[in-house]
Amino acid sequence: FVVVISAPATQRDTSRVLAIGNSFSEDAVEDHLYSLAAAEGVTLIIGNMYIGGCSLERHVDNMKGDKPAYLYKKVSAEGKMKTTPEFTLSNALSDEEWDYVTLQQVSHFSGQSETYFPYLQELVDYVSSECPEAEIMFHMTWAYDPDTGHHGFANYDRDQLKMYNAILDAVEYAVDKVGIERVIPSGTAIQNARTTVLEDKVNRPDGFHLSLPHGRYVAGCVWCEFLLGKNVTG
Repeated sequence: FVVVISAPATQRDTSRVLAIGNSFSEDAVEDHLYSLAAAEGVTLIIGNMYIGGCSLERHVDNMKGDKPAYLYKKVSAEGKMKTTPEFTLSNALSDEEWDYVTLQQVSHFSGQSETYFPYLQELVDYVSSECPEAEIMFHMTWAYDPDTGHHGFANYDRDQLKMYNAILDAVEYAVDKVGIERVIPSGTAIQNARTTVLEDKVNRPDGFHLSLPHGRYVAGCVWCEFLLGKNVTG
């Protein structure tokens, strides 16, 4: 599975990215991404459509009913976070002229390709119709810590490497089927980080959310390099 990381076709002083996700998008985009981009001279406007544990299926259900089920967590061009309750997907997609919109599966289903369909295709079609100029990307999430008590770890025989490889396979299959060209490889970065001095410092005590600051910083760096096409080292 080759993850394509390349600079956007056009680089602007301000870029706008909307994540349609859950707590794993919260981990990735809310703490460090804005500041990392600012250090590269780029202003990001970051939106996160948040429901804890939200699956692709639930996003589609919310979409079809235009349900005000989300916390809309938005980092402004000035770096200020504002949280608005009872937001709909249609509200969020029309809030900015988004350059990028990201989709992701809930973590415990991320390695099970059958859970992606038909929901991923329906979301891609909807976002494409509402934001025709935005690039739709997929956010690949990470495997759990071996000591986690998360019920979904049983889907992978409580084996971290098995879960990681299952996520790789499922994401590759899903994005190819719906025509998403680029994948943000947070899951690979976190797995790599576990082989460094960080070891078990990338997760919080629950064993699946990212730690503060190490895990979230790794994910923020991945998103920054992905969106800007620049090396954030240093």
